[in-house]
Amino acid sequence: QVQLVESGGGLVQPGGSLRLSCAVSGTRFRTYNMGWYRQPLGRERERVAFMIGGGRSDYEDSVKGRFTMSRDNAKNTWYLQMNSLQPEDTAVYYCHTKLGDNYYWGQGTQVTVSS
Repeated sequence: QVQLVESGGGLVQPGGSLRLSCAVSGTRFRTYNMGWYRQPLGRERERVAFMIGGGRSDYEDSVKGRFTMSRDNAKNTWYLQMNSLQPEDTAVYYCHTKLGDNYYWGQGTQVTVSS
């Protein structure tokens, strides 16, 4: 059974950094694409970053220059490095991928930016 497990969330002060991880398990196939989404309390889920196989990535305007995706193929793990965090970045962050004909979501990790 394919599972995506996020980690790395927490409480950070404005201007701080966090690195989220998304570990993919339950499949012998390497994931070739991954999206990071976030959902602030009471609002809709939005995509903030996306990367496909060759390393091409795309970022939502509000996080460009602050967030960076990367991957560790050996561990089948994806990362979202988040710098210069602001209170408006507070949300539950999810990773999301497609394997074959199926889509998978992680359980989410809370990021709270507050002084």
